[in-house]
Amino acid sequence: MKKTAIIYCEDHFGTMDGKTANGLIRSSRKYQIVGVIDSEKAGMDTGEYLEGEKNGIPIFQNLDQAIESLPLVPNHFIYGIAPADAFLKSDERKTIMKAMELKMDIINPLHEFFTEDAEFLNQSIKYGVTIHDIRKPPQSKDLHLFSGRILDIQTPIIAVLGTDSAVGKRTTSVILEAALLEMGLNVAFVATGQTGIIQGAKYGVAIDAMPLQFMIGEIENQIMNAYNEDNPDIIIVEGQGALSHPAYISSCGILRGSRPGAVIIQHPPKRKHLGDFSFMEMPSIKSEIELVENFSSSKVIAITINHENMSDKEIEAVVIEYEDQFQLPTTDVLKHGCDKLISSIFEAFPKLEHKKNKVLAN
Repeated sequence: MKKTAIIYCEDHFGTMDGKTANGLIRSSRKYQIVGVIDSEKAGMDTGEYLEGEKNGIPIFQNLDQAIESLPLVPNHFIYGIAPADAFLKSDERKTIMKAMELKMDIINPLHEFFTEDAEFLNQSIKYGVTIHDIRKPPQSKDLHLFSGRILDIQTPIIAVLGTDSAVGKRTTSVILEAALLEMGLNVAFVATGQTGIIQGAKYGVAIDAMPLQFMIGEIENQIMNAYNEDNPDIIIVEGQGALSHPAYISSCGILRGSRPGAVIIQHPPKRKHLGDFSFMEMPSIKSEIELVENFSSSKVIAITINHENMSDKEIEAVVIEYEDQFQLPTTDVLKHGCDKLISSIFEAFPKLEHKKNKVLAN
């Protein structure tokens, strides 16, 4: 059985900085999410707020209200915000201390490591709880340099990249994985960020916490683990940031470490400025495609849309525009599913079509 968890996402649920909470509400293999804490949206249903369809997971005013309302104290307390500054505020510290007093294990996705905080460490010892610092990298002796092993495998590798952070790359990856699994294909998903790992990805590493010299090797190593252990028909690699992003190099590491045979690019057409850098304009989808294809030997085979601030009519218009301009299948997977992506993957890797037909025949 899954362990229960409550997510702290004060004032950020459903926003870009609430992407960890948003992702866990949409998909969690590891935890049974029993509620979200966000006083701005208290009393609402998380599914209805995110997708317009109720899922029975409530939003609470604070931790006290959650504990009063739930039948049992959750097993875990997950900090579900990905703030640009990545450090806790004083009231958040108090909430986490209270969660440990209630004997909840703590899931921390920040660069600020709770296991190196004397107050948190003493509290965890006092109440017999465990702190999990998701982004804390292993010791250097346990990390991997690029070895070139990935050059010898024939399994199709798809990277889902984007034009900015928090545009839905992981969400698209997870939905695509589920659709391919439903068709009977053996799919391996490699997470490259803290949310995918918390969601329960079998393979993954928070690459933005890696020393730079190990980033590419760690991605390669996770893919090789998936290849050797699961013998997948296809491997999907979650993207981070954007190759064009002025502050992040994660996409560079992903392209070098995973050597994808094809790339899907996610873009929010109505976003005017980079999410955490409002003084910088968003790149165009055209410039990002050109950059990816010039930087790597990978071809972009499809475009996916993040529909933030867009009406259904606007989504349809952008799909038509992009397909006409770029001659690439374009879709919004949350609105229209993955059929176009799957068709583009089968076209890029014809042997997968044979495997699909074999599965359907059986």
